[in-house]
Amino acid sequence: MRRGAGHIRNEVAIALARRAGYLIKKNIGKVREVSYKGAINLVTDVDKRAEDLIAGEIKGRFPEDSILAEESGALFRKGAFRWIVDPLDGTTNFFRSFPFFSVSIAVEDEYGVFSGVIYDPLRDELFRAERSRGAYLNKKRIRVSGISSISKGFLATGFSYHVRNRRNTNINNFRKFLKKAFAIRRAGSAALDMAYVACGRFDGYWELDIHPWDVAAGRIIVEEAGGKVTRFNGSRFEYSDKDILASNSLVHSSMSRILR
Repeated sequence: MRRGAGHIRNEVAIALARRAGYLIKKNIGKVREVSYKGAINLVTDVDKRAEDLIAGEIKGRFPEDSILAEESGALFRKGAFRWIVDPLDGTTNFFRSFPFFSVSIAVEDEYGVFSGVIYDPLRDELFRAERSRGAYLNKKRIRVSGISSISKGFLATGFSYHVRNRRNTNINNFRKFLKKAFAIRRAGSAALDMAYVACGRFDGYWELDIHPWDVAAGRIIVEEAGGKVTRFNGSRFEYSDKDILASNSLVHSSMSRILR
């Protein structure tokens, strides 16, 4: 019964990611309102509209489920399921029409996240995974890359919105990897960075100061694609942690040593 209930929620998550993605895509260049949560952390009316669409549907279909979403925070109920939602991961990119942003939706039960969906509306690429059922890009099953040497590693990272006022800013880590890795990209959507690890476009990804909605869907997609997700030091990653390392598993120990 629980497995059936989870699968239904997975199907709904896929549909909601596509619907929110369509809303986002048709509003590129049409932002009406912008506010700031920090000096370089903005939110648009499109973020809020996409989140309202997703949360409204969840509340209507699964009134006992709880929701944790980037813009509205936590909505607690007494059900066994929780949805973790980033309605628009890469808001600055979207606002400036830089084509790298996504919708990220994860669903968890008492055992953890069992479903993850990341949708890139511009490329119509939907990354998805269910616990023990593999990871997919649209209808094709995906696997992490086979790169085993960090010197050949194509890596991704990001920088915190607090980069101006924090001592640990990830810049030192970036410098270290510049001397060790083949190449590094900082594109601005943690969810898509992790999806790209899962399908072999990137070999590894690391970031500081992340939140559950940034990485919840990406984590299960990476793991179901054969990759590995931990903290920088290689210990188990929990959603309360602020540092994350995801890789194809083959370069994981090398990346972890550099990050310690």
